[in-house]
This record gives sequence, structure tokens and C-alpha cells, in this order.
Amino acid sequence: MSAATVSSSPKITEKMARESPAEQAQVLVKSRICNPNFIFSIFSNPPDSNYSKLKYIISSSLTEACNNSVLLLGPRGCGKVAILELVLEDLLEEYPDMISVIKLNGLLHCDHNCALKEISRQLCQEHQLLFSKMASFDDNAQFMVSMLRECGLAHKTIIFVLDEFDLFAQGKQLFLYSLLDAMQSVTSQAVVIGISCRLDADQLLEKRVRSRFSHRKLLFLPPSREDTERLLEHILLLPTNSSFPHEYVTAFNVKLLIFADYKFKEIVDTLSYSDSTVNHLQRFLFSTVSHMDLKSGLLSLENFKAALSTIQRQPKLEVLKDCSILELYILVCMKRLEAKEQELRNFNAIMKEYKSIHDTFQTSNYYARNVCLRAFEHLLQRELISFEDNRGHGQSAEFRPVKLLISRPELYQGLKSYPSCPVSSF
Repeated sequence: MSAATVSSSPKITEKMARESPAEQAQVLVKSRICNPNFIFSIFSNPPDSNYSKLKYIISSSLTEACNNSVLLLGPRGCGKVAILELVLEDLLEEYPDMISVIKLNGLLHCDHNCALKEISRQLCQEHQLLFSKMASFDDNAQFMVSMLRECGLAHKTIIFVLDEFDLFAQGKQLFLYSLLDAMQSVTSQAVVIGISCRLDADQLLEKRVRSRFSHRKLLFLPPSREDTERLLEHILLLPTNSSFPHEYVTAFNVKLLIFADYKFKEIVDTLSYSDSTVNHLQRFLFSTVSHMDLKSGLLSLENFKAALSTIQRQPKLEVLKDCSILELYILVCMKRLEAKEQELRNFNAIMKEYKSIHDTFQTSNYYARNVCLRAFEHLLQRELISFEDNRGHGQSAEFRPVKLLISRPELYQGLKSYPSCPVSSF
């Protein structure tokens, strides 16, 4: 331990001692939210989890001295990289001298020359060898083959992590072919792990590459409602066996019984409607904890509501606030046509629906067709609606099919800001 560390330790301890339990709890929960390993550790226990499956695939390559490949597929923010890091961390503890990890990213290394050079650089760095920046593609390819052979003879597995895997599958795919072909050696011991948000990433591979790639895929999905509830408890509940005062821990955890409240579930549903990934939940919870009242030291329903209003993107709602009553009528008509699953949705169809609303609800606001057309064009300019395609430029705007660019909740919120608007017709 350095002198600087020794001298600063009492200051840190003194600072922690001066902090109230509420401030300490806030720091603890925020550190949990910012720690992917802590968040995703809750998913590592079930035997059918992606963590268990991925760990089995890699560990079997280590113990059986064989090659393997697998794709981790799913939307961004669902924990593909976090789960992989958890697995690698555990395996490095179990097999400290048997694993070498090489990480590439398709955004940086999709060019085959650049990819092989980066592999050579990382291998040289790990094995304390001299790296030559002037080495050619063939030199780097030969070096990679030699390292695969030497590591295999030493019973050491090289794990290649290819993030943004679909970007490596562009063009002639020379890098993927060179890597997978080098793994065909009897003595090689390697695992290729591709990570992609494209579910069809394996279909992008050429035939010669696909034949060398084992068709293992692990699908990562956003957490279900049950998993979200488990995550909330895992992240927010304070531990009973900690340095916090017992009375404070009890009061803090009891306050979080709002998880069962229907109003809280509405907040979570609204959050999940726009984005149900774990990353989005993390940002929401961080904002919630930041809104916590340090005087009471407890999280309330108002904190969650404030966080939701902060994190939700509101650009369309801001535009809706400036819309006229007629423009809102047109948006309601389009939403009603969508609900009826009517195939053709153009200005003429909207006018028919507008007349239907007027006849049904006997509204006092009924505007002439030319006025409605100007309002329709105004909505196009503000990008609340758009033409479905770029064809038909010579065609009149009245006949071109259009689509709605706002969601039902956004439209409902916009209507609520106008008490005189016919919400019942929506």
C-alpha cells in the first residue's frame, strides 16, 4: 500500500462517519446501479440462464481442449456484454493460467488488416512479446496461427470476443474466415464469441465461414415483469446485516412496499412501454435515487414519478402543446383508423373519420375541407405524421397514404392538456 493511500484512508473513513445514513444509503444504491456485475448477478443462479449456458460452453472448451463458437444476440441494453464479463471473471478465477482474452469491436476493427493487427498486438502484450506495427496481413495471420498452436500445446485457451459481430460479416469476410480456419488445427484451443443486436447475424455469414462456425446462439431479451420486480428489490432494498442502523434499514425497506401499489406498477409499465431494457431501468433508478429526500432518507412514490418525467423523452409532447384543436382532431382520426386496421389511411379517409366523430358526438367544432387540408399539411411539416413512402411525389397530398409518428400514450397526454378536446372520441 502506498503512502498516499495510507494517508487518505483516515480522511475517507472520517467522511463516511460524518455522512448520515440517508447519504450512505444513497451512495450504496447508486454504486449498485452503476455496477453491471451486481445487477446481473441475480440472473446467474438458474441453471437454464444465459449465464449458466455460456459458462458451460466456454468451460467445456477449457476442460475438453476443443474449439467452440457462439453468438450472443439481442437488443442493446439487455446484458449481453455484462453476462459475458461475469462469466469471464468467474472462469479467470477458476482457471487463472488457462485463459487468454482477445477483444475486438466491429466499429473499430471490421477491416481484416486492422483486426489481425489488433489480435497480434493484444497477444504480444499478454505474452510479453515484441509487437511490430509494420507486419503485413500475412505476417499477422501466420503469427496468430502460431500462437493458437503454441497456446494449444500449453493447454491454454484463447477467447476471441467480437463485439458488433455483424460488422465483421460485411464484405468478403476474410478476417472471420482466417480466424475460423486457423482454429481447424488439431492443436488449437480457442473460443469465438460474437455479440450482436441483429438477430439474423448468423445469416450474414458466407457459406465457407458458416461451415466453420458452430451454430450456437444465446438469445438475450428485456426482463419480464417478474424479472423487473426482482431487479428492483435486488437493487433498492438495503441489507439487514450491514453497518446501517437497524431502525433505518427497516423503515427504508418497509417504504419500498410501494412495489405492490398499482400506481407504482403504472409507472413501471409506462417506463417499459418506451424501453424495457435493463439499461433504461438503470437510468430510471439512478434518477429516482437522485431525487430522494435526504431529510426523511426514504424513497417515495413521488421520487419515482419525478424520475419518470425526467427520463422520458418528451419532444413530441412539446410539439403537441402547440397544436390547434383541429390538428388534434386529425391525429385522433388517424389513431382511430389505425385501431380499425384500415389499410388505406390518407387525407380523404381521415375526413370521413372526422365526419363520423362529428356525427356521433355532435361536436361543435366542424371545419371546412380546405381548412382541414391546411392543418393536415401543417402536421406533415411538424413531422407528427409523414407519408408512408417517397413514391407519388407528383400525386396530390390528399391521396398519398400517411402514417402517424406518435404513440397512443403521447397522443393521450397531449389531449389531456386540452380540456375542451373530445378525449371520449379517442
